[in-house]
Amino acid sequence: MDTAELTVSDRKHLIHSLHHPVDTNQPFLCISGKGIMIRDEEGREYIDGLSGLWNVNIGHGRAEMAEAAAEQMKTLAYSSGYAGSTTIPAIQLAERLVRLAPGMDAVFFTSGGAEANESAFKTARYYWKVRGKSEKINIIARMYGYHGVTLQAMSATGIAEYWKMFEPRIPGIIHVPTCYPYRFDASASGMTPGEFAAHALEQAILRAGPDTVAAFIGEPIHGAGGIIYPTDDYWLRVREICTRYDVLLIADEIVTGFGRTGRWFGLNHWNVRPDILSFAKGVTSGYLPLGGIMINQEIKSALESVEPANRWMHGFTNSGHPACCAVALRNIEILESEDLVANSARMGDVLHAALHEAFDNHPHVGDIRAGKGLLAAMEFIEHRTSKRNFPSAKGLGARLRAEMRKRGVITRTRPVEGDHPKQGEQLFFAPPLMVNEAQVHQLVAVAKDSVAAVLG
Repeated sequence: MDTAELTVSDRKHLIHSLHHPVDTNQPFLCISGKGIMIRDEEGREYIDGLSGLWNVNIGHGRAEMAEAAAEQMKTLAYSSGYAGSTTIPAIQLAERLVRLAPGMDAVFFTSGGAEANESAFKTARYYWKVRGKSEKINIIARMYGYHGVTLQAMSATGIAEYWKMFEPRIPGIIHVPTCYPYRFDASASGMTPGEFAAHALEQAILRAGPDTVAAFIGEPIHGAGGIIYPTDDYWLRVREICTRYDVLLIADEIVTGFGRTGRWFGLNHWNVRPDILSFAKGVTSGYLPLGGIMINQEIKSALESVEPANRWMHGFTNSGHPACCAVALRNIEILESEDLVANSARMGDVLHAALHEAFDNHPHVGDIRAGKGLLAAMEFIEHRTSKRNFPSAKGLGARLRAEMRKRGVITRTRPVEGDHPKQGEQLFFAPPLMVNEAQVHQLVAVAKDSVAAVLG
């Protein structure tokens, strides 16, 4: 089939994530990848500016990952991970992950991030039932948080555009403001952004009643809802509040895990330990689907303290899939042997400096969010002083994305929502962790030229 035939077949038979036919008239057909580069059907090469979908941390085209999968498949392609059955790769990976994540004691595997967060929510409820506190069922999440699009994960996701065609949402989800320094009005509250957001969490717990709140979930640094960096006091305050009111802290590390922020996990930056840690994406660098949750010793003990009739009735067919676990083990070896977590930190500093040099004086760049590894964004505004956004009808994000693709970079933008948006258009940067300094500067140069082409 040639490209035209493939496009017709795509439109006819394939349902995409966030599907609408307006996006499939001329789809980007990716054929191959090597390192930070991907290639389309015409042989043109592009910098993968979003690491696939925040997940190809070690880069594309790693033959050793294919070899790890093939070797495991030739030995044992599949075996159930349900109680009473296990495999060597699942055991080895669980042990390895626990060593990487301080405070975590045990691991449950899923096929991806939404399943991981579903597992976290169910585990929080289960834990409190075991503890004799069956009314602790509510989950507190944050606006602009993204936790997946299965029904409960979607209900926790704090982005309204994901809800409207699937409502009503699952009850028992409470949303609170996030720590968003750029959009924070200090004059309205007399607090710092971190104080205000933490106070909002505490007030939500008190309004609902601490005896009804099972857990609070948050990404250490926001991903799909806008790469929003919190102030350094925020997570310390959140941990203290969760501890004070007996609320489990779930860290959604699906984007921020496995070196993306220059540490193994995002919360490592603030020395904060969650009770449950959700992971996916970078655990296999996207080479095979895998996700999961890690839990602390207290929760693990609760799971194992019940009578068999009250067991943790939760699981998936592909939990602990041996081939996926073998690939994850090889992925972690590569991250360690090539020092990619440290490289992410170093190149994140380069990216931070380059973005500020290129855009600090641009009249329509309101905020540059970077500095912790290879996770950065710029927020665009029509007017700097008022922080007024461009009208959504201008399609700024789509035009920026098209200009960057024209110049050899594939990435993602976040559009404004509705007629009175609280966020501006945003442009994301998250290249693979093995990017070098020259490639970072090339990425920023393309962004500079693209912004000039769209905004002057």
